[in-house]
Amino acid sequence: MSIQARPQSLQLITDESLRGILALGLLEADGLSGDPLPPAFLAERDQIVARWLSAHGGHQPSDVPGVAETRALFHKLSIDPTKHRPSSEALLRRVLQGRGLPELSPVVDACNLASLEHQIPLGLYDRDKVRGIVAVRVGSEGEGYEGIRNQHVNLHARLLLADEEGPFGAPTSDSLRTSVTAATRNVAVVLFCPSNRATQSLSTALERVSDLLTRHCAATVTTVRLVQ
Repeated sequence: MSIQARPQSLQLITDESLRGILALGLLEADGLSGDPLPPAFLAERDQIVARWLSAHGGHQPSDVPGVAETRALFHKLSIDPTKHRPSSEALLRRVLQGRGLPELSPVVDACNLASLEHQIPLGLYDRDKVRGIVAVRVGSEGEGYEGIRNQHVNLHARLLLADEEGPFGAPTSDSLRTSVTAATRNVAVVLFCPSNRATQSLSTALERVSDLLTRHCAATVTTVRLVQ
């Protein structure tokens, strides 16, 4: 994996209460082309979706490797994963229902494929809209934001990312403020991984995100880092 250093990468500061529970992966990539995904990606995606259906169709999501561990992470944070589903499990449920992966935008679709494969929820952000140091913590009473589907996301007692302007990301639903658009060229991806899966899975998942963005979105990866 080739990485071209970014002048200043994001700094993530994890709250002490999350130590030993949560591990994070950070990837930053610049220069996305904005072009539609090539046929090679679509073929790769369809093959992977077909394999997941063949291997896990008819099973409960909780029986799929990785799902139980992420649910356990949510439970440790007193979050009910059946009410606030990890984004990776939400993608899995779509696939097992025969609905495939959503087609939203090139960079979102590429990241969704990696999240599905590794069953690690991730947040995708326009790097140029994130301001200052990012705090990783649990939300306080009254905290929330306008979500990417124009809904209000309540973040009280939920895991979140916050920059100097306030909360902007979570492993369930991200904010409209830092969401990627057709004009986005530089992105930050944060993977939310249970600590007990980090050694085995987090680096591999980061490599997969990097691979998809460089091969299919013409991106240059500038940062890949584990935060534990």
